[in-house]
Amino acid sequence: MAFKRWNRSPSKKPPVKAWKPEEMKIIGWCLQRKIGVGITPDWKNDMNRWVIDITINGNTHTDPNRYDDDTVLNKLCEYYKYYYDKYNKQ
Repeated sequence: MAFKRWNRSPSKKPPVKAWKPEEMKIIGWCLQRKIGVGITPDWKNDMNRWVIDITINGNTHTDPNRYDDDTVLNKLCEYYKYYYDKYNKQ
C-alpha cells in the first residue's frame, strides 16, 4: 500500500506586539461584550498582507483594506479603541 505525500500548505506566523496595560483593559472590555477583532492572512495576495475581521454579537464584518506586518496590530488596536469609545457610556 502506497501513501501519497501531500505538499505542505503555506503557513504564516502572526506579528508580535507587547501590549500596554491600558490596551489590554480596552481589549478585555470589548471581549467581555462579545466584540472581537482578529487578523487572518490574505491568502489571495502577497504573503505579508493581513485581513482584519470584526465580530460583534456573532456578526462578522471584514475590513476591505489589507495591512502589512508593521501596521496590522496598530489598526487592530484602533478598532478595539473605537468600539470601546462607542459603546462604553459611563
